[in-house]
Amino acid sequence: MSDFLNRIIERANANLKTVVLPESTDIRTLKAAAMVQEQGFARIVLVGDRTAMETLGSGLDFSKSIFVNPETSEKFEAYADAFYEMRKAKGMTPEKAREIMKDPLYWGVMMVKMGEADGMVSGAIHSTADTLRPALQILKTAPGIKLVSSFFVMVVPDCEYGKNGAFIYADSGLVENPNAEELAEIAISSAATCENLLETQARVAMLSYSSYGSAKNPLVDKVVEATRIAREKAPGILLDGELQVDAAIVPAIAASKASASPLKGMANVLVFPDLNSGNISYKLTQRLAKAEAYGPVTQGIARPVNDLSRGCSAEDIVGVVAITAVQAQGVKA
Repeated sequence: MSDFLNRIIERANANLKTVVLPESTDIRTLKAAAMVQEQGFARIVLVGDRTAMETLGSGLDFSKSIFVNPETSEKFEAYADAFYEMRKAKGMTPEKAREIMKDPLYWGVMMVKMGEADGMVSGAIHSTADTLRPALQILKTAPGIKLVSSFFVMVVPDCEYGKNGAFIYADSGLVENPNAEELAEIAISSAATCENLLETQARVAMLSYSSYGSAKNPLVDKVVEATRIAREKAPGILLDGELQVDAAIVPAIAASKASASPLKGMANVLVFPDLNSGNISYKLTQRLAKAEAYGPVTQGIARPVNDLSRGCSAEDIVGVVAITAVQAQGVKA
C-alpha cells in the first residue's frame, strides 16, 4: 500500500463518514465491505437482501455493516415521494418513482441526499452512466461547478516528479472531448481535488503537444483558450499552458522550453486535452512505470459518488471508499 493511500486512510479514520455500497450481489463489494470494516476507517451501508449477502459472503465479517433493503425499508415511501417531487417537472409520476426507488443505485444516492450517508461507490457491475445518472438527477453539481468530470490519482514509485511521485490526471475517464470552457472547468475542479487529496498546493499544467506556441493548430488553440478561461475564472490557481508534458514536470526541460512558466516544471496536476490522451496516459503510466492508479474518481458532484472500473478488485474498492470518505470530509454542509 502506498504512502498516499495510507495517508488517505489515516485521514478517513480521523473523521468517520458513511459510504454506501449498492452492488451487494458482487463478491468483490462484499469483500471490500469486510476489509473496510476491519480497518475501521468508514461506516459501510450495504444495499439489498441481507440473507443473500451473508450467503454470498459466507465467512466474511459484516457485524458492523449497516444493511438496508429498499423494498422492506420503512423509509421507502418517503424516499419515493421525495424523488417524485424532485423529478415531477421532468414527467416523473408517483408510480414510476416508487419503481425507481427499488434500484439499489438510486436508493444509495437518495441516502446521500437525505443525509443518511456521505457518499456512494459503485461501478463494479454497473456502467459509468448507470452510476452517475442517479447522482446527477438527485444530487446535481456542486455550487459554482458546471461540469462533472473525473480524475485518477497516480502514484509513481521512486519518482522525483509531482508530489513525491503523486499526480492528479484529469480527465482520464469521463468527458470525451471537452471544449475550451469545459477544459477550464476540469482544471479548476482538479486543482481543488489536488489540494484536498494530495494536501499540497496545486500546480496545474494544461497539456498539449505544443509548448508556448511551438505548434499552431486548432487542437493547440483549444488548450490556449482553456488556460485563459481558467485563469480568468480562478486567478488564485497556479496554472499554466499550453505545455508539453516534459516541460510541465521536468524542471530542466521547463527551463529550456518554457522558461517563463510559473510552474517551473513542477506540475502535480496534469489536465489532458481529451479523453483519448488522458485515458491512454494513465494506463501507460500504470503499466510501464508500475504506478498505482486510484480512480476514476468523480469531481463536481454536490456530494461524492464515485465510479469503479468493472475490472476492479476488492482492494481497489477499498481505496476508492477511502478517497470518497475524505472527499466527503471536504463537503460544506
